[in-house]
Amino acid sequence: MVPEPQPRGLTPPLCMKAVFFDAVGTVIFPARSASEVYVEAARRHGLDPDPDAVRARLWAHFRVEEIRDRELNWVTSEVREQERWRSIVFAAIDGATDALFAELYYRFAQPFAWIVPPAAAECIARLVSRGVVVGMGSNYDSRLEGVVGGTPALRPLRERLVISSLVGIRKPGSAFFEAVVRAAGCDPSDILFVGDDVDNDYYGASAAGMRAVLLDEHGKHDHIPHRVRSLAELE
Repeated sequence: MVPEPQPRGLTPPLCMKAVFFDAVGTVIFPARSASEVYVEAARRHGLDPDPDAVRARLWAHFRVEEIRDRELNWVTSEVREQERWRSIVFAAIDGATDALFAELYYRFAQPFAWIVPPAAAECIARLVSRGVVVGMGSNYDSRLEGVVGGTPALRPLRERLVISSLVGIRKPGSAFFEAVVRAAGCDPSDILFVGDDVDNDYYGASAAGMRAVLLDEHGKHDHIPHRVRSLAELE
């Protein structure tokens, strides 16, 4: 069931005890598109995939895996996440091998594979300067620990890093947000959760009793009462 929309009028983060951010699509983005990286890696392994086909297959199979997550009631693990990405790589690239998968899996564990937009870095620093507890809640795996720890702008988040594969439940599962509450050390109503996914982040956090803000960079979700186009708007 979709929770009722929150009342209009965002409580500023300054008034919240804790602010947690989603990871990919909110505060980190691939330095280069996943499909481009896949194609270049495949060519190093002697393959010659069509870039358009790789792009289409990658995102189509990503959606297939999302459906599987729902069927599994959001249960996950480190093994499941590795299986997810192996399945995506083999679906996207004809002739993919274990060696190719290992290279790609390792690459996205490295800080250099990701960028933090200036607005995100400035928002995190601003909250820390105000004494707000900050953290991250992500549907990723333990590779994220190295990315966060190795990226200066994200280091304030590493002490409160909630990762679905380690919790055992993906967003929007309620147990995931219970882990966020434990990490924050305060009541759900004192936590603001910021993310770019309507179901996983906005409705998931709202259902858990948190305040939620949707990062809606392209203005696609007019029906969401609490949304921003940039993290610079979180004053």
